[in-house]
Amino acid sequence: METEGKYIKYRGLLCPKETHSEDSLKYFEGFNTRDDDVIAITYPKSGTVWMQEILPLILSGGDFTSVHTVPNWDRVPWLEETRAPLVLDNKPSPRAMVSHMPYHLMPPSFFSSQAKVIYVARNPKDVLVSSFYFHQMASFLDDPGTFDEFLEKFLAGEVLFGKWTDHVKSWRNNDLGNRILFVTYEEMVKDLRGVLRRFLDFLGREMTEQSMEQVVSHCTFSHMKNNAMSNFSMIPRDIMDHEKSPFLRKGIAGDWKKHFSADQEEKFNTTIKEEMAGTNAKFPWDEE
Repeated sequence: METEGKYIKYRGLLCPKETHSEDSLKYFEGFNTRDDDVIAITYPKSGTVWMQEILPLILSGGDFTSVHTVPNWDRVPWLEETRAPLVLDNKPSPRAMVSHMPYHLMPPSFFSSQAKVIYVARNPKDVLVSSFYFHQMASFLDDPGTFDEFLEKFLAGEVLFGKWTDHVKSWRNNDLGNRILFVTYEEMVKDLRGVLRRFLDFLGREMTEQSMEQVVSHCTFSHMKNNAMSNFSMIPRDIMDHEKSPFLRKGIAGDWKKHFSADQEEKFNTTIKEEMAGTNAKFPWDEE
């Protein structure tokens, strides 16, 4: 592992020093995956916090205790971050966790387990916009520069966890069989109830209709934005300055249209299309 300014470089990927350390990444490598673990995998800014809200409710049948009393970083910790060793080892099954890691860097125990994965993908143009604002408000990340400069870095993979295309492609393989479920952020925005039903079926869980109504209502963006256990408002301002940009900013699909010029959109689309060629991956935003 190498260090570069505010980042640790792990297997070629940039990870923030504020939330990652050599010890946490070694813990990640040696992590003891349980067969009933549930891991939400996302590229950064693709619905991670949303999944931290949803998974405890799905796994508990709609018990709201943890989402009202436990910060999301302990409720559903990032597997590669510094809080993981303090939380996961003593957490009762089934454990829920999130990770930004690509498929090939997952710990050996993951591949020999029956742990299930929910992969959430998001329109990379919206990912770019969300990440641009996040870099403005998070002091532990480099200043993004202009939007055009950040777009260039994003396409080159000179951002947290590398290229979006590499990340998505790494998880779109057949090795996991029925252990993985693919959903998109856009599907969650459009039909959260329907996606939650898919989660329940995939994880073999049940929930009453009344509980489902409550969970759908609670997991709306506006509700999460007002939940102190989920909106990162407890983080000191010198680390996250919500006056520059709130951590939970809009939670919508298509905000990129207010930020991209025609030339930027053409360059972005061409690059992503070329890098995704041959994958046969179909996404809701491909038809926009």
